Amino acid sequence: MRTTQQLFSLQGKTAIVTGSSRGLGLQMAQALGEQGARLVISSRKQDELDLAIAQLKQQGIDAHAIAADLSDEAQAHAFVEQAIAHLGHVDILVNNAGATWGAPAEDHPVEAWDKVMDLNVRSIFLVTQAVGKLSMIPRRYGRIISISSIAGLAGNPPGTMQTIAYNTSKGAVVNFTRALAGEWGRYGITVNSIAPGFFPSKMTKGVFAAFGAENLAKDAPLNRLGDDEDLKGAVVLFASDAGKHITGQTLAVDGGVSAV
Repeated sequence: MRTTQQLFSLQGKTAIVTGSSRGLGLQMAQALGEQGARLVISSRKQDELDLAIAQLKQQGIDAHAIAADLSDEAQAHAFVEQAIAHLGHVDILVNNAGATWGAPAEDHPVEAWDKVMDLNVRSIFLVTQAVGKLSMIPRRYGRIISISSIAGLAGNPPGTMQTIAYNTSKGAVVNFTRALAGEWGRYGITVNSIAPGFFPSKMTKGVFAAFGAENLAKDAPLNRLGDDEDLKGAVVLFASDAGKHITGQTLAVDGGVSAV
């Protein structure tokens, strides 16, 4: 019987983390690397990836970067092939790349709707499908973790955010997780989702400016916002053998906002 230290260890494992040049993606990449996983990280901007790689390597983490627009089918497939060529195989996939757009539903630009859906839903499908076919299904092992949001669990209170496309896309991620868990469980693959609440990031900068960090924190039972450690435990749980009997689940990491 293994100890808890052994169950949470990722020594010898390999991982892809998308949208991981900064913010929550980089936090999760750090967590997996700290537990011993070798990493491939991605985003669309090479300069941001270079900074992230330098930070990870300073921490002694084995990481490699590939720039790609994962909403594009050709780039997504090429990215997965390059990642597998570098890592040998993929044990863990963290789908974190995402975008948002704020506008009233009646005036929401169609091109903005498409941008959000392409990155938040289409890219997850493309990358997951490729990783599954090329590595996880043949090896009968895998851990897939997609980042949804508490915005995918409910609507927005009146007078707050107007993010119809973002909420819809994150709701799709929640059900993508359930559906894929049902299909791929027979291959030894677990599929789960993490739904963050409010975390300071480039994506939430406008929300924080409009509503104020203190006001957003007051809505949480814990009276706090997420920080640069709060996703680490959740992603390691789902990525490691400590979570080997958990699949099809969405875990809210939001200070209790979605519970009240």
